Order: sequence, then C-alpha cells, then structure tokens
Amino acid sequence: MIPMVTKEEVYEKLKEVIDFELGANVVDLGLIYDVEIKEGTVHVLMTLTTPFCPLGKKIVSDVKKAVESLGVKADVELTFDPPWSPDRISDDLKRQLGII
Repeated sequence: MIPMVTKEEVYEKLKEVIDFELGANVVDLGLIYDVEIKEGTVHVLMTLTTPFCPLGKKIVSDVKKAVESLGVKADVELTFDPPWSPDRISDDLKRQLGII
C-alpha cells in the first residue's frame, strides 16, 4: 500500500528544516520551489541561497530525511534556475527580520 501524504503535510514537515547560517526554515526562506507527489514518492524542487552555500549538502540531506520521515520516498532536485533572491522570503519571516 502506498502511503498517502498531502502537500500541506510535506510543507509543514519541511518547516522543521533549518538553514543554520540564516537561522530560518527552508520554506519561509523561499528555498522550496515545488512539491509534487506521485505514487508514494515526493519530489521536492528546491534551491539554495547561493550555489556555493557551505551547508548545501546538509540542507538537501535534511530535506530528504524530513520528507522520508512521513513514510514516503523522497526525491530532492536542486536547481539554481531561477536563482534565489530575498524576494522569495515569506512575509512572516520578513517581518521577523525587520525587512518589512
């Protein structure tokens, strides 16, 4: 039997993944571009703040582990197209950071 999860459940779980350099979760930072669920596999399309992020491998690994903790297989794809920008940060995090 294929485990059932929703996009909302995946996004909530991904909010537990923290970019320790910036002290915020990957969802509020706007690093998650898309989540697609097909036949028990969750495909996560994501980016990093920079291709040279020193924590990049750990963040990608943490994203995969977080999704798999929901009982599904995870496929994490890293892209830099389009490149990340601070415009992608959630309004809540922008308020916390004093940006807005």
